[in-house]
Amino acid sequence: VQLVESGGGLVQAGGSLRLSCVASGFTLSSYAMGWFRQAPGKQREFVAAVKTTGTSTLYASSVEGRFTISRDNAKNTLNLQMNSLKPDDTAVYYCNGKGYWTGTGYDPSAIWGRGTQVTVSS
Repeated sequence: VQLVESGGGLVQAGGSLRLSCVASGFTLSSYAMGWFRQAPGKQREFVAAVKTTGTSTLYASSVEGRFTISRDNAKNTLNLQMNSLKPDDTAVYYCNGKGYWTGTGYDPSAIWGRGTQVTVSS
């Protein structure tokens, strides 16, 4: 079981990035999936999650309306479209697989990618 993130980089405030997470060893569409991030000196925090069916999503209040989580089942890939980026979005972004969907939240599993760096300049 493996998750590999990509798509991070350096962008100016107001810009956009699209992160991808390719899963191997399991069928991504059969599980709830999530994105988390960790800024320097801070704890890892929840960003977004999608339910197994793909029809239900959850977002942190800090990103709601700006970020969109989605699946590409044909490519076994989880995506995170990030628009209107702010310097506070600067962090390493991690994909999490096969987590537990609670209905009001997402409990991550022990399956993490290595992360991809997102840096937003002001």
